[in-house]
Amino acid sequence: MISFIPYASFQFFTLIAFLLAPIIILGLMGMRNTLYNDCVAILMTFLIFAAQPEQLISILLFIIWQAVLIKGYLAIRTKNNNSACFYIAIVLAIIPLFLVKLSADVPALNFIGFLGISYVSFKSIQMIMDIRDGLLKEIPLIQYFRFIVFFPTISSGPIDRYRRFREDTSKIPTSVEYRTLLYQGLNKIFLGFLYKYIIGYLIHKYWMGSPMLLPDTLSSIWLYMYGYSMYLFFDFAGYSNFAIGVSYLMGVRTPENFNKPFISRNIKDFWNRWHMTLSFWFRDYIYMRFVYTAVKKKWLKNRYLISDIGLTLNFLVMGFWHGFMLQYIIYGIYHATAFILFDKFERFNKKHPFWPKDNKWMHALSVVITFHVICFSFLIFSGRLDFLWQR
Repeated sequence: MISFIPYASFQFFTLIAFLLAPIIILGLMGMRNTLYNDCVAILMTFLIFAAQPEQLISILLFIIWQAVLIKGYLAIRTKNNNSACFYIAIVLAIIPLFLVKLSADVPALNFIGFLGISYVSFKSIQMIMDIRDGLLKEIPLIQYFRFIVFFPTISSGPIDRYRRFREDTSKIPTSVEYRTLLYQGLNKIFLGFLYKYIIGYLIHKYWMGSPMLLPDTLSSIWLYMYGYSMYLFFDFAGYSNFAIGVSYLMGVRTPENFNKPFISRNIKDFWNRWHMTLSFWFRDYIYMRFVYTAVKKKWLKNRYLISDIGLTLNFLVMGFWHGFMLQYIIYGIYHATAFILFDKFERFNKKHPFWPKDNKWMHALSVVITFHVICFSFLIFSGRLDFLWQR
């Protein structure tokens, strides 16, 4: 059976071009056939996972499991805002993802999981949290299914928010609005080809694949660090552009994932530009919730210490989310440390100004320093330094 991994083959692009043609024609007329859109989503979800039946079964069971949890918790929350029920619902929602991450060390669990389970899990977890906060009063099953199996972003994001997605799917763009979406969507798709299949490919083959980078010498590792950082950006940003572009063609304004991250002037600025939907998800649902709870319950008096603990928790969870491997955990700790140190530096500079923000030379130096701090973190993430702690 032909594999239809999202944006990985000419067959995939040919198929979606054929399936999206009626959507585009109707969109240009200021119309939408919701039933057809739903059928396309179901068909594409089936084709994406049909080549591996165990994955198809896994995603079907996952969707049912999360639907039961969300609808069940919504019914409980309507009657009683019980904290214990909320935490139980969150744990039960996370269990499938936890088992998939654990399968790297426990081969017996390899049958669990499917392509994109991390990103789909984020969608269901955020819905439970929004129910807890009283932001969601009702969730029609059909709208839940549309959100969960929105095929353009199902494998690797960007991570949308249910309420924002619901607004887009509930409102039909006018013909003028859709023409703009179509133009922007096609531009995103072509930019995706440039990033992923031209620049990313060339970097991977001729830079990272160079025999000069094979030995574990300081110079080869240093050059590999730059190459891997560039490849990681162009490959993932290319994929994100594909997903956003196809979403636009379907009339859904999926949020951006990257905003020129390598011109960031500090670590905080970087996480406002890199993998933004993931970064903002962790910020809103882990860091901010921890800080709010810690302050409300008066766990600690020092608000800076609360923030530091929240940042550490935030990036540790992000590290574990990538996998239960040492390189990912160190990557998370590294970013937490960098963020905390910059926060302290910023506070000190506010009291004792010595690093002017409006100086163009200082700004340029900040960008260069931040670029290298980030590239080194990607070197850790890549696993190229594993030999240091495996000896």
